[in-house]
Amino acid sequence: MNQSPRPDTPPTPAPRGALFWLSLVVVSAGLMNAIPGVPGLDEGLRAATGLDWLKIRRFPTEWFYPLAFALMMLCVVLKHSAWQAMHDSPAGKRRLGLLLDLAMVAAACTVSITYIVEIESICLIDQFTGERARLTAEALRIETEIAETMGLPAPSTVEDPSCVANTGGWLVLIVGLTVLIFLAYNVRVWGLALVLVALAVALYTIATVLVWYFHGPEDINKYLMTKLAGEPRLLSDGRPRVHDILVNNASGLLGRFMNIMLNTIFPYLVLGSLFGASAGGQSLIKLAFRWTRKLRGGPAHAAIVSSAMFGTISGGPIVNVLSTGVLTIPMMVKRGYSKVFAGGVEAAASSGGSIMPPVMGVAAFVLASLTVVPYSQVIIAAAIPAAAYFFCLFLSVIFQTRKQKIHAIGKLTEDMHMSRQDILNLAMIFGPILLILILLLTTKEMVGCGLLGGVFGAERSFVDGHCSVQSLSWFQRAVQNAAGDAGSAGWWAVMFLIALLFLDPKVRSKPVKIVEALSDAGVLVSTLYLMFLAVSVIDFCLQFTGLPNFISLDVLGWLKTLNLGEEGSVGFQLIALGVTMFIAILLGMGMPAVPAYINVALLMGPVLAGLGIANFTAHMFIFYFAVASAITPPIALAAFAAASITGANPMATGFSAVKSGVVMFVIPFIFALYPEILLIEAAVIDPVQSGKGEQVYLSGYDGTTHWPALALVMCRITFALYLLASALAGFDFRKLAAWEIILRLLCAAMIISFSAAFQTLGVFGALALIAWQLKRDPRAD
Repeated sequence: MNQSPRPDTPPTPAPRGALFWLSLVVVSAGLMNAIPGVPGLDEGLRAATGLDWLKIRRFPTEWFYPLAFALMMLCVVLKHSAWQAMHDSPAGKRRLGLLLDLAMVAAACTVSITYIVEIESICLIDQFTGERARLTAEALRIETEIAETMGLPAPSTVEDPSCVANTGGWLVLIVGLTVLIFLAYNVRVWGLALVLVALAVALYTIATVLVWYFHGPEDINKYLMTKLAGEPRLLSDGRPRVHDILVNNASGLLGRFMNIMLNTIFPYLVLGSLFGASAGGQSLIKLAFRWTRKLRGGPAHAAIVSSAMFGTISGGPIVNVLSTGVLTIPMMVKRGYSKVFAGGVEAAASSGGSIMPPVMGVAAFVLASLTVVPYSQVIIAAAIPAAAYFFCLFLSVIFQTRKQKIHAIGKLTEDMHMSRQDILNLAMIFGPILLILILLLTTKEMVGCGLLGGVFGAERSFVDGHCSVQSLSWFQRAVQNAAGDAGSAGWWAVMFLIALLFLDPKVRSKPVKIVEALSDAGVLVSTLYLMFLAVSVIDFCLQFTGLPNFISLDVLGWLKTLNLGEEGSVGFQLIALGVTMFIAILLGMGMPAVPAYINVALLMGPVLAGLGIANFTAHMFIFYFAVASAITPPIALAAFAAASITGANPMATGFSAVKSGVVMFVIPFIFALYPEILLIEAAVIDPVQSGKGEQVYLSGYDGTTHWPALALVMCRITFALYLLASALAGFDFRKLAAWEIILRLLCAAMIISFSAAFQTLGVFGALALIAWQLKRDPRAD
């Protein structure tokens, strides 16, 4: 047994390494950049320092992005050093590992420097040679002359001129080599699957360019040729494309994914790391056991509740399993559940955390960015599908408890006792989440007009029932600046949580725990962006070749040949949705949800949109299946993590997780066919007609929520999910016969169909099947 150190000889803390301090720099810079608009902050700092150029927030992206990128990649090397990992290997292998580490550092620095040399808003070399000043002055002179000729005011600024001194043809070699190095390091950190997809797409791009160069564009299939320019055919014509790969704000290496990372996701990654430093997780599980003690499922239901609440913070299925499962799984086994079922329920519930508002996972923030839908709308859209998912998980546990004749605990046990400290710990969990919800769901126009608007100092007037705000207090202006913005809401939640952490006596006695959590967040952010680099390679290669457009046009053409109906028919949509589901699950089994979602969205998003499915709904559909891949055999990562706790067969645990969480594979089809359950306008916009300029809604929708009709649809969906869950469990009030299972599945399909006759027949058929169960076993409880 380990002995505690004597009070007079405290243990010597381990020295902080370079990774610790560098990751702190990354997270500090990221949090400073993400500071929301605080009234008077910028002006006060400039007045206090006398420096008009001073900025401590929202740094210029052309300077901040390359610096942040270089620091993050250096963090990755220090964390995942190939040289250190091979310390027991032969000298030759160690030298290769050191070479890979040095190559990674050199590649990151080269990309950062090349970026500020090539981007027109800086043109670093031209800054030193004086060319930039000369070109800017010349452009301003020309614009002034034109303005005078046309009688317009003289301009004070002009567009950034193109860089005169740049890397020239070396740019192609620089980008090509650095991308290969980034992909090689991705193999070490994120595994081979993601890199193989990126390499396949990149090699396809290079091959099609070479076909164009050597063969020409005539008499060649469009999939086999990527045209760079006209005649004469010169590979040097590809330099503008490679330039875009580096500096383009949309699909460049430091483009939209860097923007998403630093301006939206960053605070939530820090928040998740800080939650790990708190004692709130243990208290949360204790609360879940307390809430579910009167349910027959007991610890299984507690696993679902705790995983849903903790998962919305962590957003990662594996982290969720390892955090909550270590307590819930042994309790489930102790109550009589099999190890396979216990692991499967925990894996399914933990995966559901990634679809549970308000925080969800990283992929949800990427979805908001790609669909240009505010994240506040995304969490509204995710509410009903998430509730349906966890409702079905509850049902699967209920049927299992009936099958095994497990009864509720009922009474409060010692391990359910909530101390004063537990209540304070729960404030650390629910306080930041509540703050995020309030800020995300509050519109800027609402600030000052609510019930407490006058209490907080707003001067307002009401005319004909309409609120008009004349002025707001400092606090209300700060709230208004953050309202509806995901990044700002996350930043304030981080600051709030840091303050709440001091409610924990362990943190008060050792505040360095907060600093360590912040350092861990810096490492997490850096590692995550390495994955985004591989996704960026896939993104710009697909844009380069036009492959998504070719696929969507050809798939739509193929579907039309099947004569299933006109464009937008249910038959077309179901086939395309099925193909999309298969691709998303296939990719997701070998890589994290984020790249799986992005890759499938790039390929199949246009196809689904062409079939009359709203762009947002199509992305939500793909997002769900990218998340579902975490419990899908043969590579069910969340299920394998649960099996590591139970000691059960991982593959059997994976199939059990699918059985418990099968609704995650069904719900996306339901909201694809009934987009009104997503509750937001973006889910019912016709992508085909709206693409012509004017916003048009899908047939049968007007962009508003009709609550009576929605309530009827929800009743049908709930009944259908009940039938589905019982059929898959093979049990309701008693064991189901094979014919009962088949009929229940058939009735569920009829209930959610579009035909009123089928719906009616399905409802009455299902009621008859339930009555049959009760008649055969009237003593069922």
